[in-house]
Amino acid sequence: MPALTPDTARPKRYGFLLIDDFALLSAASAVEPLRAANMLSGRLLYDLRFLSARGGWQRSSVGGAFETEPLETAGAAFDILFVVAGGDPLSYDDPHVLGWLRRLARGGIALGGISGGAVILARAGLMQARRFTVHWEHAEGLRALYPEALIERRLFVIDRDRFTCAGGMAPLDMMHALIARDHGADLAGRVSDWFIHTGIRTAEEPQQAGAAAQYGLNHPALAAAVDLMTSHIADPLKLGDLAQLSGIGARQLERLAQEQLGQSVMGFYRQLRLEKADQLLRRSTLPLADVAQATGFAGPAHFSRAFAEAYGMPPGARRSERREAAR
Repeated sequence: MPALTPDTARPKRYGFLLIDDFALLSAASAVEPLRAANMLSGRLLYDLRFLSARGGWQRSSVGGAFETEPLETAGAAFDILFVVAGGDPLSYDDPHVLGWLRRLARGGIALGGISGGAVILARAGLMQARRFTVHWEHAEGLRALYPEALIERRLFVIDRDRFTCAGGMAPLDMMHALIARDHGADLAGRVSDWFIHTGIRTAEEPQQAGAAAQYGLNHPALAAAVDLMTSHIADPLKLGDLAQLSGIGARQLERLAQEQLGQSVMGFYRQLRLEKADQLLRRSTLPLADVAQATGFAGPAHFSRAFAEAYGMPPGARRSERREAAR
């Protein structure tokens, strides 16, 4: 294996806040792919830190533990801070931790939730107008507490500066998406092979098949590009980024999209984002400005024009149509 050296660019700084009785499997599934990315690349791509409310050894639900830093000395130098929780996150109410998370959010730090971690972010008031997912065990209880929560039954959801996954083995799939976004599909594939995790699942599963099966794609780079699109709805990637991260040139990616999807790369990408917007309009009372933001449009006017062009009616009319159908 190559010797680990500092990356030429600053490593991503990922923090993991471990809540009492966190699930060890969920934590390991999140951390190990990042460690492997460092090892296989020979570079420090991800700088990992472990935290708990008061520091020291933080025990998991099965007794295994991580040595952690206390929040009071942790600072705020994170690219993403993940909350890892199991047990009963619906009853979690530590004002020290919730206040610290709110301060991170006010400082512009991206936040993530693993297994029940998104429940704690919701209890801190940090998931408003954000799509997210939680472990299925907590979904209905959370929805009862927060009827307007945009909970989706998916393996993982990335919505702008919020990164959530369902726990168990799902963090492997979310970290695959993050490594692919940061360093390309090739390294992400090598990490997955390292863990003999060759059946990579997309964010949409188990409700939908992967990109290759769902759209009948027979080129791995195009399938990788579509997987990137589905996990980056609120923060759309540019054509050049999609091509580079998928391991081919932009012109070849365009040609493959025309052949196998029947439209341009960015046209298909916009279609995916508008389908998500239509779903939000039909299933939530989210203001139109928030729907636009959640689906990667520059503003309500831009979103309204694109939606009307695709669906033959403005988004407000689509929502009214839903209300009429519900009567």
